[in-house]
Amino acid sequence: MLVRQTSAAITKLTGADYRATTDDPYFLYRFWWRRPYRMLIFIESLDGNSLDPRLYVDRGNGFDESTAHYFPNADAGVYSIAISPPRKVRKIRFDPCSREGCFRYRVAFAWTERDIAEMDSARQAWAPAGSVYETTVSGKRERRTKRFGRKQIAEHYASVIRLAEQHAPPVEAALLADGPFISFIVPVYNTRQRYLTDLLASFRMQPAGTAELLLCDDGSTSAETRAWLSEHEKIDHVRVFRSQENRGIATTTNAGLALARGQWIGFIDHDDALSPHIVQLIADTAHKVPSCKFIYTDEVITDEALRPVDYFMKPAFDEVLLSGVNYINHLSCYRRDRLMELGGLREGYDGSQDYDLVLRYIEGLRADEIKHLPFPGYRWRRSKRTYSVQFLNEATAKAREALAEHFQLAGARPSVEPALTSGLHRVRFDKIKNDWPLVSVVIPNRNSFPLISRILGDLVNRTDYSNIEIVVVDNGTTDAAVLELYTRYKAGPVPFRAEIEPGPFNFSRQVNRGVALARGDLVLLLNNDVEVLDGAWLREMVSCFAYERTGIVGARLLYPDRTLQHVGVIVGLGGLAGHWFCGHPEKFPGPMARLHVRQSMTAVTGACMLISRACCDAVGKFDEKEFAVAYNDIDFCLRAVKRGFRVVWTPFATLIHHESASRGSDKAGPNRERFMRDQASLRQRHQTDTFQDRAFSPWYSRNRSEPRPVFLERLPEAR
Repeated sequence: MLVRQTSAAITKLTGADYRATTDDPYFLYRFWWRRPYRMLIFIESLDGNSLDPRLYVDRGNGFDESTAHYFPNADAGVYSIAISPPRKVRKIRFDPCSREGCFRYRVAFAWTERDIAEMDSARQAWAPAGSVYETTVSGKRERRTKRFGRKQIAEHYASVIRLAEQHAPPVEAALLADGPFISFIVPVYNTRQRYLTDLLASFRMQPAGTAELLLCDDGSTSAETRAWLSEHEKIDHVRVFRSQENRGIATTTNAGLALARGQWIGFIDHDDALSPHIVQLIADTAHKVPSCKFIYTDEVITDEALRPVDYFMKPAFDEVLLSGVNYINHLSCYRRDRLMELGGLREGYDGSQDYDLVLRYIEGLRADEIKHLPFPGYRWRRSKRTYSVQFLNEATAKAREALAEHFQLAGARPSVEPALTSGLHRVRFDKIKNDWPLVSVVIPNRNSFPLISRILGDLVNRTDYSNIEIVVVDNGTTDAAVLELYTRYKAGPVPFRAEIEPGPFNFSRQVNRGVALARGDLVLLLNNDVEVLDGAWLREMVSCFAYERTGIVGARLLYPDRTLQHVGVIVGLGGLAGHWFCGHPEKFPGPMARLHVRQSMTAVTGACMLISRACCDAVGKFDEKEFAVAYNDIDFCLRAVKRGFRVVWTPFATLIHHESASRGSDKAGPNRERFMRDQASLRQRHQTDTFQDRAFSPWYSRNRSEPRPVFLERLPEAR
């Protein structure tokens, strides 16, 4: 036997048809004395929902999420996996999807060159059912980092609860003068007795009298549910309300809202639970920030037995991120009076009623009226029995309807389409935008014919944006081919100028020269070592200025091997500033799939940075003295944020970045000393060794590009 196939969370139906029974199904292949040169996998959805396959490889040090291969979402596909060299590969794991559902699955192996030729005919037979995706798996053993698995998550969560036990203050008496501080409303429908018991136990962990629990039954037909409610309806601070018919989650929740007595309202799903001390921490936030009207917390994800398995560590409030994913979700706490003014939840949004509510609720609120409490106050049981999972397509459509309404421009509603993860969202401002402003593309350069010729060609021939001008700021080209190239583009159809001023390389000075020469309402700083992949990239970046207060927009940049180079900069990483998730696979989604949607960042790289003229004028020049080469982009972004401008990063503008291809590394040779000075300047000016980035969780480690939870001595403050 050459290979042994096993599976988990997968039930065979008939023939090649299977059912995934949880959100983590997989096929596992163990290889013995001989390994294949190629695998061919066919998979097709049988229930109308797209699949999101992943591939993991064990090279002798186990499976590692950071090196997983993420394939595009598709209804069907053929996956051709070359293994080179095969002798190093011990096991391969293939996850067909991350949800419950039915699919068709076939697999074939090629052990010799002859087998590969025969496999091609199989691929031809399977291909008509879907696209062919090819990837190569290296057999090279990779350095294994210590994994932060379920055991570590459970230990970390326990330490967080201990901190809360030590530091959570009592609820201020003034907040209880008119009754309970907060009312938790729970729509109930045919809920398992165990779930309700867990929920009640978590509620009773909160200080007595500070909260009430409203269990609103939506006409349950389950004898188990009805019996449990009858048994527990007379418990202190617990109220049970029943409907004789099933009216839907919005109507049922609103019935509870009308009867709630708390100043604040929190919503809990009937199969989830609260964390200890969360009421005290929410009340403390409301007491310290009287103007606050909305508070949301982090979440701990649990298994069926409420054992912690993962976290949702959230950023501070970000309306841009909210346009792509409802990252706020649980636990959201609302002022009751404002909820009543809005009319509570709207009917017709079942499955996305919470998304619709938060979008309507935050409309018109100031930044200081919204607070993120970095505490895992909500235990989300990863169950597949909720409405939004059972009816995912309908829930997604309703979410996009709510997003289109919220983000309309001058009365025009944009379409909302799938993001890089199909169930998430991309608001298409570009499809309702009529005026496309002049973009001045500023490119620093010196010689480097292969690079400058490619990027100029990409701008003129491969970029779908007609209203541009190109300004090359050159610090001393002597290459005749480059000089001739400049002459040729000056006579071309796109406005072009190349200003040559010999001198040592100073990125900030060249940027300032370019901005002074630019005529556009928007200025694009673009390195000469960037390569265009898709023609719509610049239209996407320009359309991001539809988000209020946006002054800077950054793109997603990939290394030539198609791994992630730039998905935003986290200020404070390494005590300075760093690219998070650098080197991960191109399709790596990041926490809460944040790398697959737009979001606000504190900083983006100057290799591809689009700046509004208003931002340029308000912030001033790039600092030529303190940041001649390194960290000038970070300094500029930080100064822009301090002046109230938003920095947006978008994954829908993706380019290749041949980093430092024209001038070499800043971290070695004669550049190292200057690089160290730039680092010192950044620390001194912006206190980056203690900087708390709003896009980053205070629970995240700051010493690596892939953050993981850290143990703190005190609970972080609301922000």
